Amino acid sequence: MNIQIFGTKKCFDTKKAQRYFKERGIKFQFIDLSEKGMSKGEFNSVKQAVGGLDKMLDETCKDQDTLALVKYLVDADKDAKVLENQQILKTPIVRNGKQATIGDCPKVWKEWK
Repeated sequence: MNIQIFGTKKCFDTKKAQRYFKERGIKFQFIDLSEKGMSKGEFNSVKQAVGGLDKMLDETCKDQDTLALVKYLVDADKDAKVLENQQILKTPIVRNGKQATIGDCPKVWKEWK
């Protein structure tokens, strides 16, 4: 397994995801979205795995202005705007190759090989 956890140090669910993999002795790479964001390739891979951009957006994020802007942009411009403003994504985003989850999903992680 090649686990990547995208989140922030202050996010409670991100801490739960890290604890889940630590307790099982599974190595993972933590990427703090407030310091270094996802690359375009990682973003597109996650978007495809979870079923689209709408499932990745955090409706309760602090930056409601940017979230509203993204919702009203044409589809072609949405990805670029989200990549510039990754604070509007739900966390944690946990990737395992082509598989990905958004939020705290231990039932899904358990099935990963």
